Amino acid sequence: MTVPAERVPRRPALPGRVLPLLLVVALLVPVAFLFAQQRRLTDDARGLAVRERMGVEYLRALGPVTLALVDAQSAAVAGRTASREALNRAVQDAASLDTRIGDQLRTHDRWTGLRAKLGTLPDRTLTDPEAAFVAYGEVTDLLLALHRKVREGSGLMRDPQSDSFFLQDAVSEELPEALVTAGRLTDLATLAARRPAAERIRTGPELAGLRVAALTPATDLVADLRAAVDSTESTKLGANVLTPLDNYQRAVERLAALSAPTGQTGTEDAPGLGGLTELTAARNNAQSAARQLQPVILDELDVLLRERIDGIDRERWLAGAALGAAVLLVAALGAMLLAAYRRARRRAVGEHRADENAGASPGGTGWEPPGEPRGPAPLGTLAPAEPRTLQPAGRGHAAGTGRWGPFDAAR
Repeated sequence: MTVPAERVPRRPALPGRVLPLLLVVALLVPVAFLFAQQRRLTDDARGLAVRERMGVEYLRALGPVTLALVDAQSAAVAGRTASREALNRAVQDAASLDTRIGDQLRTHDRWTGLRAKLGTLPDRTLTDPEAAFVAYGEVTDLLLALHRKVREGSGLMRDPQSDSFFLQDAVSEELPEALVTAGRLTDLATLAARRPAAERIRTGPELAGLRVAALTPATDLVADLRAAVDSTESTKLGANVLTPLDNYQRAVERLAALSAPTGQTGTEDAPGLGGLTELTAARNNAQSAARQLQPVILDELDVLLRERIDGIDRERWLAGAALGAAVLLVAALGAMLLAAYRRARRRAVGEHRADENAGASPGGTGWEPPGEPRGPAPLGTLAPAEPRTLQPAGRGHAAGTGRWGPFDAAR
């Protein structure tokens, strides 16, 4: 007798078990990839904005150094005794700032060279104004180079937004150059008034070149600020910038008018330009307007950068929240799939046990030969009795004699 093999619970097929896991991974991997890409891009943008704010802070420290150095140069060329207190204080403040963030902006070497050159300037007025003009010119060249280094090292020159780009260009390049060259223009005019008549011929082209060098960055500064106001989404930038800008533009226009060649020579007050006194006054007015304009530009630029950083932080928070929500949804889906799998598993086990219970008999093994009914046969299904055939008389045992008949013997 052959005993059939024991039945085992039915299990879901392999694709049925793997497919839900693949679905969960397929949903989670793209979301994680997009989050990583967004994080990398925002990290770069945020890092650039943070460095730009460092550049703004450095430019704010260089502003007083520039103004004090230009004033010291004018005093030395004019033969006046000027206090170096303002310049020394500005240099000390800038040195402290460079110690703190100079390595990050890669400006430390430039600042070290500039400060060493500042140390060579005499405390007292030089007896030779021409030598003072040359000495201060070398220092201001290093100062302008430091401005460019700050602009480059901080990433201000790579600013991606139109309004902040125009602001940084105005305050880090055009304004310092306009201040330095305007000071040189008036100082050279002062020197030209004292030169012999034979030397004034060669002074004319120098003054013309300095006039262009002074007015070009001033004009570009005005254009940058107006472009920043036109391209910004800020509601406060225009109101804060336009008033000091108008004052600076009027002062520059006055300086341009007085520095135009007039063809007059031989007088101390008009060395081939306009009146020297009026020219110096116009330069002072332009410098005063620049002193008021510079912190306004830096403040507005810093506000834009700070708002950009806040916006990036909000985007990063929203991206993190979206990733968390996606993870929760995928986890919920995984939990639902796992619960469905366990239910199917329990149902398969239950069906197997029901089959075993249905096939078992009391006290037996639960197996019966196939084709045979289980239990007693019902009434009316019994097999009919086999019919008996009557024997002829004389055959077999004689009735009551116990002897065989004649045919029995033959058996």
